[in-house]
Amino acid sequence: MAQLPAPPGPFRRGFWRSPIRGPWLTSVFGLVLLLGIPVLFVTGALSYAAYNPSLGRLNDQTPDKGLLGFYLFDWPTHPYWLYRLTQGVHVTLGVALVPVLLAKLWSVIPKLFEWPPLRSAAQALERLSLLLLVGGAVFEFITGILNIQLHYVFPGSFYTLHFYGAWVFIAAFTVHVCLRLGRMTKALRSRGLLAELRTDLAHTRPEPPDPDGLVPADPARPSITRRGAVGLVGAGSLLLLGVTAGQSIGGRLRGTALLAPHNRNPRSGPNGFQINKTAAAVGITAAHVGPDWRLEVHGRGPVQVLTRAQLLAMHQHTAALPIACVEGWSTEDQHWSGLRLTDLAAMAGLPDAGSVLVESVQPPGPYSSVVLRGNQIHDPRALLALRVNGADLSLDHGYPARIIVPANPGVNNTKWVHRLTFRT
Repeated sequence: MAQLPAPPGPFRRGFWRSPIRGPWLTSVFGLVLLLGIPVLFVTGALSYAAYNPSLGRLNDQTPDKGLLGFYLFDWPTHPYWLYRLTQGVHVTLGVALVPVLLAKLWSVIPKLFEWPPLRSAAQALERLSLLLLVGGAVFEFITGILNIQLHYVFPGSFYTLHFYGAWVFIAAFTVHVCLRLGRMTKALRSRGLLAELRTDLAHTRPEPPDPDGLVPADPARPSITRRGAVGLVGAGSLLLLGVTAGQSIGGRLRGTALLAPHNRNPRSGPNGFQINKTAAAVGITAAHVGPDWRLEVHGRGPVQVLTRAQLLAMHQHTAALPIACVEGWSTEDQHWSGLRLTDLAAMAGLPDAGSVLVESVQPPGPYSSVVLRGNQIHDPRALLALRVNGADLSLDHGYPARIIVPANPGVNNTKWVHRLTFRT
């Protein structure tokens, strides 16, 4: 059967004419992604582990994970800045890699328009893996960036979609690397990096024809060198790094985090630091936290019911801890004071408690309740905080009482706490 002619436009090889497109430039961008994407995946997997999903459905936004949760472990409380580091790296690196990803997609875009689309079963499988690779990468980056900008618009839970999307993408990525690593290595060796970076526009030539069809059949005159393309992408990544990293690093760099919603004016929030969700946003009213508020402490023996005044009359402990959130932003160390969770466990008759169910007065919804592990209860810096930075908690920061635990994701440091149920 005669092959149908390619339709006009991008399906015809003559449509793609950039003389710098070819295996070498594609491999340069691919090498950067080969180094960066595994770090992204590992730090993302660590973020999932930090939520302690094996403690139960309250903590687990992906209850059908099955074998995908094989690596889960008890999330530690030491060092106290651990989650701030891992999630800061995850978000900052993800943003910085966006120009590299776009450049890599540009470099291989002729492959997406091959004609005929399906020539054989083997070629169909290759195109399917390419679709999963490209689609997975675009989906993960878009959902992640929308989430950190607080403009998540996809249907369903971000955690669930991003988690499963990550596994689909990393599987396709692994297959792609196995299939292409040899060709990438050969392409990188075909041209010296320093020599290519010294080549000016007048001496820029197309690469030799390649079996993948990346080199144009009818190249146009160059309008940019490969040096220029690499420099442009590198400058874009450095720019994004510069306007994102400060939200996690802090200090003087915090003011440069122009792309971080919570760090444009970090000291403007109540108690002198930023918040993620206000009390009004989650439905907290004065009736929830007024004079009738009580803390219930459950365990072995009679239930303890305590007013805030009674809690303040007990021996207070302090801890300097940051808040770090999944969006990549974090505060500086804030100075908290309140009751140690281990003391409250002893009050409940379970000094060796293995977990505690923390419940908020906020209406039921994601993370209105959470379960903490035994190691989190017994860390001396883990508090039911009543005050911060020398003042009572503001309503938006969790008044009358909130949880603060070292290395804990911000959303698990439950605010507006009204019940603690310690368990063996």
